[in-house]
Amino acid sequence: MYKVLIADKLSNEALAIFKENGIEAITKTDLDAKSLIKELQDCDALVVRSATKATKEVIESCKKLKVIGRAGIGVDNVDLDAATSNGKVVMNTPFGNSITTAEHAITLLLSTARQIPYADKTTHEGKWEKSTIKGVEVTGKILGIIGCGNIGTIVAQRALGLQFKVIVFDPFLQDKRALELGVEKVTLDDLFKRSDFITLHTPLNEKTKNIVSKDSFKKMKKGVRIVNCARGGLIDEAALKENLESGHVASAALDVFVEEPPKGSPLLGTKNLILTPHLGASTTEAQEKVAVQIAEQISDYLKTGAITNAVNTFSLTAKEYQSVKPFLKLSSLLGGFAGQLTENAIRSVQIEFEGTATNVNSTPITQTIIYSLLKPTTESVNVINSVLVAKSKSISISEVKHQKENDYQSLIKLTVTTDKQTRSVSGTIFGGKARIVEVKGIKIEADLSEHNLYVSNQDKPGFIKDLSKILADNKINIATFHLGRLSSGGEAIAIISTDNKIENSVVESIKKIPLVIQAKYIQFKDKENE
Repeated sequence: MYKVLIADKLSNEALAIFKENGIEAITKTDLDAKSLIKELQDCDALVVRSATKATKEVIESCKKLKVIGRAGIGVDNVDLDAATSNGKVVMNTPFGNSITTAEHAITLLLSTARQIPYADKTTHEGKWEKSTIKGVEVTGKILGIIGCGNIGTIVAQRALGLQFKVIVFDPFLQDKRALELGVEKVTLDDLFKRSDFITLHTPLNEKTKNIVSKDSFKKMKKGVRIVNCARGGLIDEAALKENLESGHVASAALDVFVEEPPKGSPLLGTKNLILTPHLGASTTEAQEKVAVQIAEQISDYLKTGAITNAVNTFSLTAKEYQSVKPFLKLSSLLGGFAGQLTENAIRSVQIEFEGTATNVNSTPITQTIIYSLLKPTTESVNVINSVLVAKSKSISISEVKHQKENDYQSLIKLTVTTDKQTRSVSGTIFGGKARIVEVKGIKIEADLSEHNLYVSNQDKPGFIKDLSKILADNKINIATFHLGRLSSGGEAIAIISTDNKIENSVVESIKKIPLVIQAKYIQFKDKENE
């Protein structure tokens, strides 16, 4: 039975989903790092909201842990680099609280326009500030949105309904999509110069930290109003305070802060500044949605291998996973075969797809091939970090998809170039099993098992007799024997599956056969090709 630790408060509905899927779920909140590590030792999954920190120490100390689920969007409290390096999938729920957060942003935009909190406060105090509190209309005003993902898109749609003119800065927003939304795509500087209101909806990373900086405020209109419901750290808080006090910024509203809660922050008490305690996702509906979604996603992953809303690797629905699963087995076979034959530094890898293989998601296939290729020589590699590890080794990776006809319904060809040579190996799926069909341009159809011997040799009489004798003398039983050659008398290859392991001493004896070019024992411990 799989086991999940819920480290932050989650709804009972989520617990019920785990139970329905036969997964044991325990809830223990407010754990320090040491206690969290202890509780996770026998757990397959960890569920967090924003309070619990999945640090590098926690991740590296929990070998059994397979997946970390964040019930919400932001994953600032999860060390993604550590998770990726250690092969842990990190999932979030990007859609569960999108509407809620967008509505909060719109609420704050309108509040900054009409000074709602100040009007409420003074009225409660028995004052009547009707003549001194003057707001502005939003109709016809320019709203600048920084980041037009799920939440930014909803904000844009709501703002257009309020008759804002919406301009957007988002390097990943396609021109066609901007046209469909009815927004204008602009540069960041243009957004700062033109906007009457600005709202932020982008993740926090090295590129977006202090994206609204001291210099940014200098480019803005006098009287601009700013809202941040995304992440603390996107706005330079000291610069914001300075511009509020000078009147250059008419009003601002923050739901997120660099430090939360912002105790002792110089922002506290600043005039014309609305502060809310990270309420963006705090509605009954949103809390229920993200809890249910993360429970469903983790259950699917543990039971079927489906990866949904992953932030550090590919995502596959359960249906997609079933369609790509045979190709993942083939990928392990091709990568492992080439990796165990490769004896020099790899410079480049090319992966070609033909037939039905062109119709599946290539990302998990490529990651699996690279992992299996590097695994024999790289301790820290896993399926999730394989491409990053390859790039750190300056290995170039390319994918090519062919629509041309071939002898097989599906074909994947892996070409590995090293400092010394270029070698290719191709494979297909036949009868649900992965099969090698070409090595170095030589056609050969071979099933591989746990124990295999690869030999390249000159095609001359006597080779098979000498090889068979060595195997027989060492009591190695042959399961299958496959041969291929370029031409009569030219280079030939043999792929032999055996019932037992072939020791190095046996391989060295085979290498001494006069006609042998290369001999290698190839092992698949997990029988990836089955």
